[in-house]
Order: sequence, then structure tokens, then C-alpha cells
Amino acid sequence: MTEVKATSTETAVSTAMPAITKLNHFAWRCRDAEETRHFYEDILGLPLVHTIEADFVPSTGEHAPYFHIFFQMKDGSCIAFFDLADGKGYTPHPDNPRWVNHFAMEVDSYDELLAAKARLEEAGIPLIGPTDHGFIRSIYFFDPNNLRLEITCRMATAEESKGSANRAHDHLKSWQKKHVKG
Repeated sequence: MTEVKATSTETAVSTAMPAITKLNHFAWRCRDAEETRHFYEDILGLPLVHTIEADFVPSTGEHAPYFHIFFQMKDGSCIAFFDLADGKGYTPHPDNPRWVNHFAMEVDSYDELLAAKARLEEAGIPLIGPTDHGFIRSIYFFDPNNLRLEITCRMATAEESKGSANRAHDHLKSWQKKHVKG
């Protein structure tokens, strides 16, 4: 476990945080649960593994009828959706460019990335890529809910990834110095 140390803008915390081991799920809104199921299960190959139907939100108690669906990736993590029965999908904030908010999924190799590209093109899904980001290569496309998706594969070696991690804090400080006023 790692102890969190406070910076000048944070409150000191003495309790150690347990290691966060993986993503469980990330949830978005969908306009139609069956349309979303078809896309994620039949096209992307992610099995529907869990559903929840409720009239009240357990965490807040508010009345908001919903159907919650979960699609599982090979590592056990999920992408999930809420159908609120109002026909509305994901709506990006108008101040954000469409490319900012997205969900990235990973395949094991560049050959698998190219196979995913071929599968999506065969299904008539418009896409961009592969795009070379140096450490990864990616393809980008939208789901039926207007959610931007990315399928990526790692290209960096373990040594390159370690070097990148070692430089990350200095790179962030450089960005802050150039772009953050105050």
C-alpha cells in the first residue's frame, strides 16, 4: 500500500490507500438497451454478463427508473450503460471537442487491431486509424449512443514504458509551467 502525501493544495491523509487492482466498470447513458447490446455483443464481441432493473437509484434513493447493462472484456472489466427509457444517448458537454471524452479498450497485438478494424468496416462502422501515438496504435469510432470509442494495442517495450513513467511527473510540471496561470 502507498501512503498519500499532501501537496500545497491537498489535505494531508494518513490512512494508506489499498491498491486499486483493475477497472470494474465504466458506465454511460444509452438511448436503447437492445441497440446497445447488439453493438457491444454482436459487433464488438463483448458478452452481456449482467443486468439490473430498478425504479430507485440505490446510492441516492432518487426515483429514476432504469435498466443497467454490463458487457465484459477478457480481463473481467466491463463497460456498462443505463437505459433511462427516454430515448436519449450520451451527450458530450458542448465545451468539449468530440475527441476528448472516449473509452479505450485494448487488444493484444497490432494484428488484432487490424482485425478489429476490418470487422468494424465490414459492419459499416466509420472509423479513423490506425493512428500511431508512439507507445500505442489506435482506431477510433462512435457507438450508437454517440460515445467515442478507441481500440488500441501497446507498441512500447517494457523499457520504453518504464522510461516514460520515469519522465511523466517532469513532463506534467513542464506543461503546468507553460500553460497554467496563477
